Amino acid sequence: MKILMVLTSHDQLGDTGKKTGFWLEEFAAPYYVFKDAGAEVTLASPKGGQPPLDPSSDTTDAQTPATERFKSDTAAQGALAHTVVLSTLSADDYDAVFFPGGHGPLWDLAEDADSAALIEAFAAKDRPIAAVCHAPAVFKNTKTPEGKPFVAGRKVTGFTNSEEEGVGLTKIVPFLLEDMLTAHGAQYSKGADWSPYVVTDGKLVTGQNPASSEAAAHKLLSLL
Repeated sequence: MKILMVLTSHDQLGDTGKKTGFWLEEFAAPYYVFKDAGAEVTLASPKGGQPPLDPSSDTTDAQTPATERFKSDTAAQGALAHTVVLSTLSADDYDAVFFPGGHGPLWDLAEDADSAALIEAFAAKDRPIAAVCHAPAVFKNTKTPEGKPFVAGRKVTGFTNSEEEGVGLTKIVPFLLEDMLTAHGAQYSKGADWSPYVVTDGKLVTGQNPASSEAAAHKLLSLL
């Protein structure tokens, strides 16, 4: 069982001068769900190497059992420091793909042609695809074989407009995820802000927020 995890390489929070990146919990929790299930996990990012960590996800109040485990796991830290360049990978080599969130993907993975092509290849092979929190941004430019938006008509969730408002970044982000998914024809739904909420549509799994990352990973595993 081989699972690919694709993280952002983008570290600038718009023009605020602040840093962003991937959200630690959304990487760590799924990573350990997969590893504990015996999966072989490959980590990738558009630029390769160490992906940027959103500093907001590394504060004391953002820690979870999975993030604490990661901080004492030198093997996992080493794997994260040496992510593979996304463009060098083939969907043929993996059984499933998982995209952790953080605000970074709104800027790079949402516009990344290699990411879109990878998702389209996974879909063509009917292999599970999962994205959590802001990571459903990866579906912005992903198409069906007929050229329609990949999420059109599909049941999905993702970081809500009200959650974005809650973190004060509505005017900073390049687009609001909820609005983009809806505009692309997705059957978007959501749970309560900051509560676990996962939606499955065939082999597509989406989670609303950091609290949904572990449940989304378990759902992905159940599809394998």
